[in-house]
Amino acid sequence: MADTTIHAPGHGTTTGLSNNKLAMWMFLGSECLLFGGLISTYMLYRGRHEGGPGPAQVFDIPLTSVSSFVLLMSSLTMVLAVNAAKAKDDRNTKLWLTVTALLGSLFVGGQVYEFTAFYKEGLGFTTSLFSSSFFTLTGFHGVHVSIGVMMLLALVAIISRGRITGDKAEAVEMIGLYWHFVDVVWVVIFTLVYLIPA
Repeated sequence: MADTTIHAPGHGTTTGLSNNKLAMWMFLGSECLLFGGLISTYMLYRGRHEGGPGPAQVFDIPLTSVSSFVLLMSSLTMVLAVNAAKAKDDRNTKLWLTVTALLGSLFVGGQVYEFTAFYKEGLGFTTSLFSSSFFTLTGFHGVHVSIGVMMLLALVAIISRGRITGDKAEAVEMIGLYWHFVDVVWVVIFTLVYLIPA
């Protein structure tokens, strides 16, 4: 007897998720482990700043708060991009992806400015255990945001050329999952690193 089961396109798992989405969730799970280790290391060493400035001397909470707000707003624009993609509205999809990339770039620019200011105040990567763990944690996050910006811009270019070979909305949604992940990680980092004193 022939198998007459109809499978939805792109759904190859018993979870109801496509293989692509399942792979993205597994990747994000491994990233949780990475950031969990980096955050734990920072929490252990944040009070170890003998011979150099500590968090209270260098952190600029108002600047970092504005930078954090910019990154959180990029989550909103990412949601708008996903909704536009689901509605098959390429123009607005590209618009909101571009705005999201610009907001992410502003955040990274703020982080570069912050790192430069810290260096001028005498806080280098090897100054203390605090500085090493701080720069490693926030630097890794900055790299993830930068990769996200590149993915967003690449997606805009691919949509513009009509070269997406599959479900366009799913492609935008998967980039959105990654983007929301880096935003949530930053909320945790901002709270534990900047707002809770050592």
